Amino acid sequence: MVALLEIALALGLIGLVGSYFLRGRRDAERQEVTERRVEAYMHTIRREGGNSELAAMSDLELRDLLLSSARNLRVQAERRWYILIGGSAAAVLAAIAIGTEEGTRGFGIALLLAAVVLYGINEFLGRRMREPLTARGIDVERLRVE
Repeated sequence: MVALLEIALALGLIGLVGSYFLRGRRDAERQEVTERRVEAYMHTIRREGGNSELAAMSDLELRDLLLSSARNLRVQAERRWYILIGGSAAAVLAAIAIGTEEGTRGFGIALLLAAVVLYGINEFLGRRMREPLTARGIDVERLRVE
């Protein structure tokens, strides 16, 4: 059981390192899609004219605001991802330590508790990264690039 968890952790670490080194091409493609989405969102804001603060901005100001908002959203999403990965690794190690003392039941309870805590952290960080944009009237889903 422990050997399988060690192998899974090692493969996960290798996958993270591999994805880190292959970021360049993916980042360029993501930036291009982000710029297209910002242009489309700018046209929507101009056409609908719902938010007076955004509609009153010049094209350059609005583009800068939306591009920086999209970049901040991406950076915070990456930060949230790293926090969740680190929390998951710590939770598995803690569950293994508890499992050696308490057995399978302790291992399962520790994993369940860790899953609930990590879900709460994920929701908190997700809401925290959307709040500043929503307060300005920016639709977060229009800037998100998967």
